[in-house]
Amino acid sequence: MFRFFAVLFIQLVLVLSSCAQKPEKKINGVSFVASRDEAAKEHVDAVASIHANYAAVMPFGFMRNPKTATIIHNTDRQWFGETEAGIIQYAEMLKQQNIAIMVKPQIWISHGEFTGHLKMETEEEWKTFENSYSSFILTYAKAAQALNAEIFCIGTELEQFVINRPEYWLQLISEIKKIYTGKLTYAANWDEYKSVSFWKELDYIGVDAYFPVSEVKTPTIEQAKEGLQKWKAEMKQVSETNNTPILFTEYGYRSVDFAGKEPWVSSREMTSVNLEAQTNLTKALIEEMYVEPWFKGGFIWKWFIKHDEVGGVQNSQFTPQNKPVEAELKKYFDLYSN
Repeated sequence: MFRFFAVLFIQLVLVLSSCAQKPEKKINGVSFVASRDEAAKEHVDAVASIHANYAAVMPFGFMRNPKTATIIHNTDRQWFGETEAGIIQYAEMLKQQNIAIMVKPQIWISHGEFTGHLKMETEEEWKTFENSYSSFILTYAKAAQALNAEIFCIGTELEQFVINRPEYWLQLISEIKKIYTGKLTYAANWDEYKSVSFWKELDYIGVDAYFPVSEVKTPTIEQAKEGLQKWKAEMKQVSETNNTPILFTEYGYRSVDFAGKEPWVSSREMTSVNLEAQTNLTKALIEEMYVEPWFKGGFIWKWFIKHDEVGGVQNSQFTPQNKPVEAELKKYFDLYSN
């Protein structure tokens, strides 16, 4: 009898030890890029194959220039995936593979001007812009609720808008909560998130994590980790101050030389392919961040719908598709998906 209980005790200790060492489940997401086309099963299978458990679907609104104060959205002139019908179709297909959804509306200004600089000149222009933005964002809050989307992102990289109109944002959050009952975040740029005043009203501090971490052409994993330390300490402090966890609403590196120097740069003039730099930087970021209890995961930038036709070892852009870093993501996502 003693031997039986001794064996039982040892087995219990081993089970508890295994559970204690099991990593916390994270949000292992991809940014599912809008396309002209509907999503098909094979497109979603490619997402599931890397053990992603979340995908961001991204409807777009357009502005002719930063001073128009009007956002054009959900029209038949847009690509299918940029519209309400598109994100609904994408999300329904993704959910069939048990992939959770973040609805993440974004604004595109003609010629690719940075949305963080959007700033109206008069009170009348601000009111017009706010009314237009509310129409845009509430359209997709309703869609997110209808889809039972797990997360809704209330805006993406709108620094001057957020700083200059704090009362509007509090009112907007209140209006969203009347419509949408899931988790809320806002996608702040890496150099913006500290100045956002409404984090305590949301469930996640959203960060588009393009932190400069290395000026080396091909940083090692250790060099990249060292470069992350000051940003990691900063994020921890902001998380603790607001009692709100960090979520990377976007993260990733291009497969180019010096990819860690200014990771936000998307210039087509940067063409020197460097797959090792992309892989090392991505591995360092995940290994440093995923172990932290105040960090909830993130969405890799970016994942195109037609997996077999994109990326590859000659591609210098952000996508991890068909590159060595894709296999690394699969390993990490598998580790943090249970």
